[in-house]
Amino acid sequence: MAVVDGHVHVSDCWYEPAETLLYHMDQNGIDHAVLVQMRGQTDNSYLFQCVRRYPGRFAPVVIVDTDSPTACDELKRLAEQGASGVRLRPFHRSPGEDPLAIWRTAAQLGLTVDCGGSAKLFGSEEFAHLVESLPDMTIVLEHLGANARPDANDEERAARLRALELARFPNVYLKIGGLSEFCQRAMPPRGPFPFQEPIPPLLERAIEAFGARRMMWGSNFPLVLGNEGYRASLRFPLQRFESRSQEERDLIFGGVALSLFPVRG
Repeated sequence: MAVVDGHVHVSDCWYEPAETLLYHMDQNGIDHAVLVQMRGQTDNSYLFQCVRRYPGRFAPVVIVDTDSPTACDELKRLAEQGASGVRLRPFHRSPGEDPLAIWRTAAQLGLTVDCGGSAKLFGSEEFAHLVESLPDMTIVLEHLGANARPDANDEERAARLRALELARFPNVYLKIGGLSEFCQRAMPPRGPFPFQEPIPPLLERAIEAFGARRMMWGSNFPLVLGNEGYRASLRFPLQRFESRSQEERDLIFGGVALSLFPVRG
């Protein structure tokens, strides 16, 4: 099985460079990674440098300035350069007559839309209408359909479950991350599974809704280094899915990511 980290951030001016990520990948038997551009950064040159420098390891997901009237042309240029996907937020709209122009352009180019946002935004009727109106667009919800935070209140947890209802659209996929994104750490952490009980059944709810063919794992490197750590961000989800078939595990921890974010070179 090729293991793919479907959600990492690297940079030459923030977070960590690709070489630090590759160290952790090589130490943990991870073959490829999806380089997701960090929010607010529309200069994607470093991502493409990483792809060229380490062929066969990375797939780049870019960001464009959606407020720019030339955003669609820029996305076309980046696709020609080798982008595997584009990162958008549920509220992003294009200037001009067609507010969904950037979304339509991504669909026309065959780029997967990597989408981050709150559970409330994902669970809104407006976002559901956007997804339904673009059935040829492949969209991946980041962080189990919510912002990555373990201290959610009851309202936020309910919103996350509503976001999982987007599984009714066959063009919607879901990223899962380390368990620290939705589980509270036990204090002091100890034992083989250092989270507070009971563990929210979000992974089980997610696979019931989406199935293994529409789910992928991503560590959220390097932010995960300040939580359970890189190795554990893979180990704990693997443990939660240990009762699933090998085929399902192969899909979640590699196959789906490779199909949506092709690694070239």
